[in-house]
Amino acid sequence: MNKKPEILSPAGDMEKLKIALAFGADAVYAGIPKFSLRTRETGFTPKNLQDAINHTHQLGKKIYFTLNISPHNLKIDSFLKELDIVASMQPDGLIMADPGMIAQARKRYPEMTIHLSTQANTVNWATVSFWRDMGVKRIILSRELHVNEIAEMHEKVSDIELEAFIHGAICIAYSGRCLISNYLHFRDANQGTCTNSCRWEYKLAYEQGSIVDIESRQIPYEYTTPPMDGFYVKESHRPNDRFPIGEDEHGTYLMNAKDLCAIELIPNILKAGVCSLKIEGRTKSAYYAAITARAYRRALDDHLAGRIFDPENLRNLMRLSNRTYTSGFYTRNPRQYGENFEDGYSAAPGQRVVGVIRDYNSQTGIAEIEVKNRFLPGDMLTLITPQGDIAFALDTILDKHGTPLESAHGGAGNVWIPLPENPGEYAFLREITESWRDDLK
Repeated sequence: MNKKPEILSPAGDMEKLKIALAFGADAVYAGIPKFSLRTRETGFTPKNLQDAINHTHQLGKKIYFTLNISPHNLKIDSFLKELDIVASMQPDGLIMADPGMIAQARKRYPEMTIHLSTQANTVNWATVSFWRDMGVKRIILSRELHVNEIAEMHEKVSDIELEAFIHGAICIAYSGRCLISNYLHFRDANQGTCTNSCRWEYKLAYEQGSIVDIESRQIPYEYTTPPMDGFYVKESHRPNDRFPIGEDEHGTYLMNAKDLCAIELIPNILKAGVCSLKIEGRTKSAYYAAITARAYRRALDDHLAGRIFDPENLRNLMRLSNRTYTSGFYTRNPRQYGENFEDGYSAAPGQRVVGVIRDYNSQTGIAEIEVKNRFLPGDMLTLITPQGDIAFALDTILDKHGTPLESAHGGAGNVWIPLPENPGEYAFLREITESWRDDLK
């Protein structure tokens, strides 16, 4: 099936939707409240979903709605009622995972386009063929596939669209079908209430008749570094396979996967038959939506035009908060190289967003800034727009009365600053730190 490749971006709310589309996404996906796997994504309600569709279609782009929970009996009636409402809005597709709910959708709305969620864990061509025969138009593939496996799927079942994740968080479980959160915290990841238990900090324990946690001992405890070789887990029948467990004074992270970044693999993924390049992250920031959409848009356009890969696109992704990056399973099994043993949080690698442009006066050249992080007169800043980046030295910061300020910081209200040019409707301000100034030379 020949189809122009699309960049598919997350839309956690209306602002993120508009920004992702402005920065280059061809399509966006948004969750239906209560019935997608991101209940923290609270930006959309039944009242503004139609606005999201209208805005997207006015731009000639597409929007897909996610209803990919696996509902228990008690939720089926309300699920089907929501399905009726959503179908009447005529989105470009519904992302679903539960076979029973897909069957109900096909019976009620046979013309509705159904995309099979990654939650369904499609890992072979026979499953692709099955869902094709069931009327599904697109398969969102499991993240655990090599490009050669995807290519074989496309070769054997060529008359169905394939979508693959290229950026964002990775679950330790098979494409998100995880029981850890439910087991530890009674919140079911498959019902949309994941607590990210795989990111938690765990302590090593020792066995003394029963499992005893180090911190439960009554004697004073002082942390000591593990042996030079470190701790590891191995399976008795495979003594040569060792899986390291790193620990420092902050704890141990056993199941904390690195983030996916496959921007350099776009040619390989497209060659394998993928037509939709999907970015994860509906609960992440508007700035994340902007930078990921723009980086992958440019990388895809460069590839289609026969231009060489521009490393600046990768550098921009590296400036985002992340758990360090991995290329996932596309070229090999990442094994321990796919795990982050340091911490469970995304870390910003030296550059912060300091503000969002909310208004601009073309006569005075002054912009109103919603402050996100502290900045000062004299700071070097970068204006981030859909078209490109403009570095400049900040001369002055003003309050709403035009009085100069010594600084701007979050929580103190908006400020006004001069900009080197009109930023357009969607733009951000990012700081330039010493470690990144060489990029501008």
